Amino acid sequence: MAGQAAGPIVTAAGVVPGQTYRVVVVGNTWASARNGPDAPRQNDGDKLKAGARVADGHPSKSDVMDNDLRTVLLVSDCAADAMLIRKALATSVDEEWTLQQVNRISDGIDRLYRPGIVAVLLDLFLPDSQGIKTFEMVFRAARRVPILILSSAEDPVVARQAIQLGAQDQLLKNHLDAYWLPRILRSVIERHTNEQAASVLTDRAQATLNSIGDAVLSTDLAGNVTYLSPIAEDMTGWTDAEATGHSVVEVFRIVDGITREAAPNPLQQAIQEDKPVGLTANCVLVRRDGTEYAIEDSAAPIHDAAGKTSGAVIVFRDVTAARAKAQHMAYLAHHDALTNLPNRVLLGDRIENAISLARRHGNQGAVLFLDLDGFKQINDFLGHLVGDKLLQSVAQRLLTCVRGSDTVSRQGGDEFVVLLSEIQHAGDAGLSAQKMLIALAAPHTIAGSDIRISVSIGISLFPEEGHAATATALIRCADAAMYHAKNEGRNNYQFFRQGMKAGGRSPRLPEQQAARRPKAKKARAVLPVTHPARPCAD
Repeated sequence: MAGQAAGPIVTAAGVVPGQTYRVVVVGNTWASARNGPDAPRQNDGDKLKAGARVADGHPSKSDVMDNDLRTVLLVSDCAADAMLIRKALATSVDEEWTLQQVNRISDGIDRLYRPGIVAVLLDLFLPDSQGIKTFEMVFRAARRVPILILSSAEDPVVARQAIQLGAQDQLLKNHLDAYWLPRILRSVIERHTNEQAASVLTDRAQATLNSIGDAVLSTDLAGNVTYLSPIAEDMTGWTDAEATGHSVVEVFRIVDGITREAAPNPLQQAIQEDKPVGLTANCVLVRRDGTEYAIEDSAAPIHDAAGKTSGAVIVFRDVTAARAKAQHMAYLAHHDALTNLPNRVLLGDRIENAISLARRHGNQGAVLFLDLDGFKQINDFLGHLVGDKLLQSVAQRLLTCVRGSDTVSRQGGDEFVVLLSEIQHAGDAGLSAQKMLIALAAPHTIAGSDIRISVSIGISLFPEEGHAATATALIRCADAAMYHAKNEGRNNYQFFRQGMKAGGRSPRLPEQQAARRPKAKKARAVLPVTHPARPCAD
């Protein structure tokens, strides 16, 4: 049975441009109703039969939610094309289609800002817009609605240009029949829906990658960059657009932080081994402008749907601050916080190493134990801040008395230990001790005041054939010799001899010189050693 509207059935000659029509399939017939200010009013009996619906130009929420009724917007001022499209959609037996028509681009854009349109049939040549500009305006208003370009054999170039800019396809006006049009619309809508779903997933993945706090870089199988996250852009100095297509070796430049040689690229390694890999230790990323970052990373291969390796992805982070902090903590573990001199732990390692080298090369070495004379009184009367400044001044002066290969260490309090890693004779250690006595005796200017202080020095030598000297034993022997220097009047140096005990007064040898003090007028003079110096043995 044919649908019947209140008022005359619209024929091809009766299509009025600019009006809204709804085509409703009723069996194998169709009906159409025109709406507008001059449309005939309907009463209760003036209704389309068999469930036909009359469009008012503004689809209701129920229309939009009805999956069985699809609204297509026709933007064209050609009445003949409109009639053909209406008839083709009306005879579709699979589903119902609603057609809304406007003949000006401005009306079409206004309609697209409201929901309910599933597809747009667009004529590029309208009264108020011509050519590709027409598509661009509609596309901006309907980025999530598929657009089909109505074209003729005379204007294929503009239609193809519109497709390149985002149109789904073109539809030749001589194919506006009941067989092709519904099928094309279904195909286009389904394809666009799938594309939108894929786009949502892609956008979500992109947003996820961009939100990761670490830098992300991916490559294809050939090792060319395919993606850089914003943080990776900042760390490499390349934008995603600039880096895409470039070799990862060019964009992601990494070197060994110690040797400065190029480090193995983890992305290439992940592809070759087809498993996750990590970056080598102490790796440094060299930014495009030369800035360097200490980095840590993890790279993994990317597999396609078939399980084949299609590229690799690396996640890396800037650990410059963390690495610097770790290095600083390691430094503090081996250095005195006040003077920045090596502490007893680092000194012990260096003494053990010096002992081994001395034995290997047949040389000698010496350990000098220094204790400031009267430091406690300075600390008590002038305060700890002055005392600390004095210790720092002593440390700096001691450094000027030795070679770069030697070690000046603070043991704690007012005690210092100096390692002379290589000497030719025992007298060389005495020369160094004499320099230290003279250097420390000069006034120390602290807080506007000159402070004078002296030092007592004990010396132990290594190695001694047949004895296994150790760092601990050498320091203990030098400490014993230092106490002997204290007992001998301070401000002098003494070599360790058998029988000396730390903190006690040792027996005097007949040939022993009472003290070894720097002469006041001849600062560089060295007093002779009247007793034999012996290496310390444990």
